[in-house]
Amino acid sequence: MMPKIKYYGPAILWALFILIICSVPMGGVGESHLFFPGFDKLVHCGLFAVLAIFYCTASIRRWSTHTTHIKTAIKSTIVLISFGALIEILQKYFFTWRSGNWDDLFADTVGAGIGIFGVLITINAINRNEN
Repeated sequence: MMPKIKYYGPAILWALFILIICSVPMGGVGESHLFFPGFDKLVHCGLFAVLAIFYCTASIRRWSTHTTHIKTAIKSTIVLISFGALIEILQKYFFTWRSGNWDDLFADTVGAGIGIFGVLITINAINRNEN
């Protein structure tokens, strides 16, 4: 495997899972009595939080560091928001059975922020315990 993407395997697989989930027709799932209003946004948020954790962890492992800098967090945020925007564009123009909208992109952004924040807090706590 190429050294640059060696550690990003779980993040790439999770991103492919998100792409597949967001591309399949859902039919009337959203109108089911089993789901509450906004469930779709919660799912988007959760999927991108997990993706952010995988992506940040891979970045930390790739650079062999025990810290993550704000620059890395910003780059991760840009990559994750861009991926969310790509999915929404694909849903709007290519997957005609789905509809891309700004609310989903906002939920993706919140999820990415939650995941990145969680990684930053965890790394900070680990580094404080080591000192």
